[in-house]
Amino acid sequence: MRETIQHPFPPLYDANSRILILGSFPSVKSREQCFFYGHPQNRFWRVMAGVLGCEAPKDIPEKREMLLRNGIALWDAIARCEIEGSSDASIGQVIPNDLSPIFFAADIRQVFCNGKKSWEMYHQYMEPVCGRAAVCLPSTSPANAAWSLEKLTLAWETALRPYL
Repeated sequence: MRETIQHPFPPLYDANSRILILGSFPSVKSREQCFFYGHPQNRFWRVMAGVLGCEAPKDIPEKREMLLRNGIALWDAIARCEIEGSSDASIGQVIPNDLSPIFFAADIRQVFCNGKKSWEMYHQYMEPVCGRAAVCLPSTSPANAAWSLEKLTLAWETALRPYL
């Protein structure tokens, strides 16, 4: 069933953030947990741990600390939308998030999008406003089964390394 949902939690960033990673909109599991990439099958946290050369974080405080310690901000492209479950393909009636508070508070050197839907939303709604191009990375979603964890980690590390 399609429902209109407002993004239920705030962005993760601080004054030391240099990289901004954008998802599209939180999954059902992420909305339940009120934090990013909450579905256990999503490979985001394992990919980031591999990129950063550390253990995969086990809880939300560890996840927050790992990203902030490494200058990484996390947010989603969409503030409000119609969506069915967790399906990016079902997203409609989009209201984008305002990224200006993050750009104002931090020296963001590069924006990365976790998957095509995030990149499409950024390119359509945010890039014209902020004037910054984003790099589209392969999605860490379990729906992106063509990409193994190793292949994802290598692609993400190659893209992020110059900004870490």
